Amino acid sequence: MRLMLFLIVLSVLFLPSCHSSRKAKAELVWVKKSNSKQDEMVAYAQKYLGTPYKYAGKDPRAFDCSGFTSYVFSAFDLRLSATADGQSRQGREISPDRVRAGDLVFFKRPRNRQIFHVSLVVSNTSEGITVIHSTTSRGVIMENISRSSYWKPFLYKARRFLD
Repeated sequence: MRLMLFLIVLSVLFLPSCHSSRKAKAELVWVKKSNSKQDEMVAYAQKYLGTPYKYAGKDPRAFDCSGFTSYVFSAFDLRLSATADGQSRQGREISPDRVRAGDLVFFKRPRNRQIFHVSLVVSNTSEGITVIHSTTSRGVIMENISRSSYWKPFLYKARRFLD
């Protein structure tokens, strides 16, 4: 009987923490006091972490990269083109090393002249540029593109939409 009671107490203590640890981790990523429109935009984008990828997806059921950035920007009354290439011609061009939260960064393969991907900048620190974007393999995620062996070589240009 004591063993049974002990096991019940342990399960009550540990099962909820295993279940809630993932949620708590996600909250730590985006619970931040917003002090600018850019921070609000990033916090809004982070609500969609985990959303699946779908080619031409442009709503919370599934996003492609440009559908995601367009959707996020539309919540702030900023209209973007439907394609990454089109978005790369909007806003004001800035150097990729000077990006900050709310800017967009664009990627291009060396042999191809067309831009193939867009991401929303979350931060630019001494640790590198962190973005949130919709990827074909993992859906909407955050990652440090400065430390990515895949994304870093393709970083092409950046645009600013909010000052």
